[in-house]
Amino acid sequence: MHFPDEWTQKEFLQNKKKLQEVGVQVVLIDTILSPIEKADTLTYNPPEMKKFPHGTVFVFYCDSGKSTLNRLKEYKKKFPTYHCISLKGGKSYWRKNMTIVDEK
Repeated sequence: MHFPDEWTQKEFLQNKKKLQEVGVQVVLIDTILSPIEKADTLTYNPPEMKKFPHGTVFVFYCDSGKSTLNRLKEYKKKFPTYHCISLKGGKSYWRKNMTIVDEK
């Protein structure tokens, strides 16, 4: 699967579900020490992050999404065996009650 540089919240939720069904972990990474309400987040901590299986998808967020997008090359260099993506709009665009419904 090709991974873009950014995912919206909707893309994050959809892709997380699809990827987890095939055994790939998707982790929302807090770079601003401000967890998102009703979301399972992990504070940015490289030694802890490197304990995840290779191929894990890290989705980094900040307040607006701009800082994490600007630092994406740095993250990709630091975590070369993982997939690094920025959350578009960051925490300020996160809708705590948004869910994805199966369309089957």
